[in-house]
Amino acid sequence: MSLIKSLDDIEQIKKSNQIIARLYRDVLPKYIKAGISTREINEIVEDYIRSQGARPACIGVEGLYTPFPAGTCISVNEEVVHGIPGDRILQEGDIVSIDTVTELNGFYGDSAITFPVGEIDEESKKLLEITEKSREIGIEMAVAGNRIGDIGHAVQSYVEKNGFTVVKDFAGHGVGHAMHEDPIVANFGRKGRGIKIENGMVLAIEPMVNVGTYKINVKEDGWTIVTKDGKRSAHFEHSVAIVDGKPIILSELD
Repeated sequence: MSLIKSLDDIEQIKKSNQIIARLYRDVLPKYIKAGISTREINEIVEDYIRSQGARPACIGVEGLYTPFPAGTCISVNEEVVHGIPGDRILQEGDIVSIDTVTELNGFYGDSAITFPVGEIDEESKKLLEITEKSREIGIEMAVAGNRIGDIGHAVQSYVEKNGFTVVKDFAGHGVGHAMHEDPIVANFGRKGRGIKIENGMVLAIEPMVNVGTYKINVKEDGWTIVTKDGKRSAHFEHSVAIVDGKPIILSELD
């Protein structure tokens, strides 16, 4: 799959991403409250995406054992990524990560956000703040002429300086004509390593940050990733295009 997208391609990828941006800003905050199940959240997500003429692209993605059964990944507290929506009920003080992929007219959007459920403890507030900020720091490094390793190095350095750890078993990636494309965009690494960043690349930059160890386990469902020590994890993601040498966030509302 080509790494380089035309300006027309980027505009179409942006349209797909804007659906997720509206979902996260205008729709979900009304529902992310104690007492709602992750299954109910998924139904809201799927209904909204379809109302916008798009497809919830997570449905049917092939996995270790079975295809992913839902339209979005919903991961609570110790769940890092790929949580399957179900009967789990959100409680006051939880944190919940929503990772959504849309497909609109053959172009893919991909973005993730971690919401607080009501009032959360100070450690969780810091976790969300640092994870979101690390994403922005990574995006700042996505300029033409830099290397992919510059993104990961910046994310890792900032996260570890603030006392947290980055998940190393999962990474960002190219996106646009498919959900996952080259290159892999790790959240750790060394400056000056990896392929050179060029105009026309579209990258999903997505730090996954843990309170404790960076190590993870996979639950018996073959999908849900949890922290090995049971401590909390947060996840923030944007799809970013490199245009005129600079990063343009496609999954953020204008």
